[in-house]
Amino acid sequence: MTTTLADYDLAVVGGGPGGYVAAIRAAQLGMKTVLVEKAQLGGVCLNWGCIPTKALLRSADVLRLVREASRFGVLVGQPTADLQAMVARSRAVAAQLNKGVDYLMKKNKITVLHGTARLDGPGHLAVQGAQGASRLAARHIILATGARARQLPGLQPDGESVWSYREALVPVRVPRRLLVIGAGAIGIEFASFYRALGAEVSVVETADRILPVEDEDVSAHVAESLRKEGMRLYTGARIAATSRRGAGAQTEWQVSLEGRHQDSLVADVVLVAAGIVGNVEDLGLEGSAVRVERSHIVTDAFGATGEPGVYAIGDVAGPPWLAHKASHEGVACVEKIAGLNPHALDPNNIAACTYSHPQVASVGMTEAAARQAGRSIRVGKFPFSVNGKAIALGATGGFAKVVFDAASGELLGAHMVGEEVTEMIQGYAVARELESTEAELMSTIFPHPTQSEVMHEAVLAAYQRALHI
Repeated sequence: MTTTLADYDLAVVGGGPGGYVAAIRAAQLGMKTVLVEKAQLGGVCLNWGCIPTKALLRSADVLRLVREASRFGVLVGQPTADLQAMVARSRAVAAQLNKGVDYLMKKNKITVLHGTARLDGPGHLAVQGAQGASRLAARHIILATGARARQLPGLQPDGESVWSYREALVPVRVPRRLLVIGAGAIGIEFASFYRALGAEVSVVETADRILPVEDEDVSAHVAESLRKEGMRLYTGARIAATSRRGAGAQTEWQVSLEGRHQDSLVADVVLVAAGIVGNVEDLGLEGSAVRVERSHIVTDAFGATGEPGVYAIGDVAGPPWLAHKASHEGVACVEKIAGLNPHALDPNNIAACTYSHPQVASVGMTEAAARQAGRSIRVGKFPFSVNGKAIALGATGGFAKVVFDAASGELLGAHMVGEEVTEMIQGYAVARELESTEAELMSTIFPHPTQSEVMHEAVLAAYQRALHI
């Protein structure tokens, strides 16, 4: 039996960082709002992505720091990694934030339905949940269904010897030999975590360098750091063949590479981090004017699709696949629906972060992209190795790099690698949003002693005015 629910101003399908934020903003603007989520509020990011991975990586950072405690005059015994305690803490952090999202739904009087939803004619959704089938009407519908890990033939996650990010978050053991396929942010973050816990880690990447979307200088620095930690990196390489023998904890994978590297690798566990695929199935798009390209819904600058009254935001609407991008898309989309005049999202102003060891953060164009675009540029680079706070922290690896338009002084891009750079990149992101030039950045007074002084010195270096090198 199908139950007909009340009319809504807005229905949101998907409760991740794009969907639940869109729902909150709609409620703030006085819209009667319903959100449909098939799993957990907060989506993959909060429950199985951004947040729990950062909790695990924090545990790895603490482990590294304790191992180096004697450098700081602190004498302790040899630390031991308690994997299950690390995982339990990670899950507890995710659970706490999940409850927080549930509270926000109640606070903003947003109706939450647990189940799946699909378009069911203009202005309608068919919802299937634990309580049965229902049909609701909404003047506007936002699809925020996210994405899932891309699977490779013959390497489907099995919870034992083949992992996606989800299995990698709740391991029962640390693999002795881990092979990571894909050297983007997800692959490199997990490679860093498991290497800190003692696994022998190999990384295979089809591009000619790891973190291929980052500036080449940053990629090179991270690669050098990871190799010093004992990681093996195979770039410009593809999986030619795989075979396995044994079962369960006794499984052994034989993986042959082709391309720049024609090695044969052996691994106990293979972690596939080879990109994502948009969740566009079973949404009822077939009978609509919604267009899908390469598993992602095509939209305009404010999330509108080809179907009147239907919008898409977040990972399902395409790159960059970042939670903060999804949240801002949700806000802009809702404000446009409400008749406000929001700014369209500029992808070049969205900062990206990789929480590896060392961390990576960037915003805007790389040096290579700026040159390929025909821009005449000025480049500044300044290392943490001569920064007072970094020396005091014992965190002297890495640098800040900036790219300016030589004629206008526009900050085209900024790239950082080193300790906690993910907490500093917003300074450059704000500068880009405000259309700051080198003049404003040079005249900004950075506090001393801080690692952020490196950001100032990099700007000065672009104009041959660096003071401390």
